[in-house]
Amino acid sequence: MSDTHGADFSPENRPYQHADVALHCGDLTDGSKLVEFRSTLNMLHSIEAPLKLVIAGNHDFTMDIAACESKVAEAIPPLEPEFVAREYGILGQARQLFDDARHGGISIYALLRRMGLPISPKPWPSFRHQRRNRHRHHPRPSEGIMDYTYGRERAGCSDLFAAVARARPRIHCFGQIHEGLGAKLGTWKHSGSGSDNGADKPPNHFTAIDNENSPVIEKLAGLRRSTMDSDEMAQEKRVKLERLRQSRCATTSHCTHDEYPLQVGRQTLFINASITGGEDIVQRPWLVDIELPKRAEI
Repeated sequence: MSDTHGADFSPENRPYQHADVALHCGDLTDGSKLVEFRSTLNMLHSIEAPLKLVIAGNHDFTMDIAACESKVAEAIPPLEPEFVAREYGILGQARQLFDDARHGGISIYALLRRMGLPISPKPWPSFRHQRRNRHRHHPRPSEGIMDYTYGRERAGCSDLFAAVARARPRIHCFGQIHEGLGAKLGTWKHSGSGSDNGADKPPNHFTAIDNENSPVIEKLAGLRRSTMDSDEMAQEKRVKLERLRQSRCATTSHCTHDEYPLQVGRQTLFINASITGGEDIVQRPWLVDIELPKRAEI
């Protein structure tokens, strides 16, 4: 899941399925307030999974102590220290909430920074990273993958796509672009670096992905009713929405016996797991079934 922005699940929308790992891909809060972090922790506690990995996003600026200090110092008019302490906590308090949750219960909460790359450009200074004199931010989608905005602009990151193309993970999860909720089984074109551009050019979604053999599992456009829909298409969408309502999760499975078994090194399952979205459709977490290698016996 991603982009919960401090919201807890309502009772009728709370997932009830067990998972081995729960992953939150960023934007735990809307304004990085303590009350929002506590709400998010309540939500995470309600999920049945022994391991819970959490990545901070650009909205969660109090997780980045240096950025928090800078943001408070630059505020106009100046913020009263008592107000800051009450709403946002003292420096490090938001992180301490997750440390307490990790050590005080059976679940493990890991605040990932280096792996998750929660780094942001202006106007969100938290986790800022500068590369080639350009500000990049994560976790947003890889460019070309589930990254269309409502304005039909691609908002993904080309550098991140290039990194994913080189690594070719089994799963690449992200959020940030709320309207991009969906999943796609991406098939890489080549057995090498994922690019036919030459060694001096990074791969991109045109050169590295075999789109003819990269089925879209689901996306919001496949759920929303359109005036162009036939009666048959409209009924199909109603069935999908009812299935989501009952299961409380969008599901996809890529094991050996499935219709789309994932080919390790040849394919990557891309998932935009944004929860926050429009009012017409309740966006659900994704429940992914995938085969992983067993841990070697010591």
